[in-house]
Amino acid sequence: MTDIDKIYTELEKRFYTFKTPVVELIEAQTHDPFKILVTTLLSARTKDQITSEVVIRLFKKINSHNELRKYSLEELEKLIYPVGFFRNKAKYLQQLPDILDEKFNGKIPETIDELIKLPGVGRKTANLVRAIAFKKPAICVDIHVHRISNRIGYVQTKTPFETEMVLREKLPKEYWINFNSYLVAFGQNHCTPRNPRCSTCPIWEQCKRVEVITKFA
Repeated sequence: MTDIDKIYTELEKRFYTFKTPVVELIEAQTHDPFKILVTTLLSARTKDQITSEVVIRLFKKINSHNELRKYSLEELEKLIYPVGFFRNKAKYLQQLPDILDEKFNGKIPETIDELIKLPGVGRKTANLVRAIAFKKPAICVDIHVHRISNRIGYVQTKTPFETEMVLREKLPKEYWINFNSYLVAFGQNHCTPRNPRCSTCPIWEQCKRVEVITKFA
């Protein structure tokens, strides 16, 4: 049986040796749910380095949802280029102020059901914002969480949504908030999709290395 307690403890230690993921970095720097939401939206299908460069530029001009109204769609596109799907994301940013004011009194909501009513926000984004911005229990399952949870043998699922549902049943609730952060950092820096660094893995003894083929496995 996979010892998730040992795995979580080891990944927590390793997390602080890696470069901080961009969403967590913005949280540490700003403690601002609006900026955390925007960063999370922009980070989808975009490398952290690009997201970081874009949000630094963006937040020099925009510090609240109302300030998004100052810019046309074309101007927003230029501000967030070259994040992935920047044209769609610019539309979401343009729509965000009105929806926040009309439905949530201008504040970023805290629940998953409310967050997914915001433009461009799906379950993954909603869970991450809830966990990072509000420190509320939530399980954000991106490709790293899905891949590593299966690789270590903790779940046997085919989609991120399935992984989220199984983790909600299995994962101790005290681990929910940081689970995404720890696995994303580990997946970006050590347990990569191809050629994971198994020879120096801190969770070697707990990992089942499902579908991993290396000379060390």
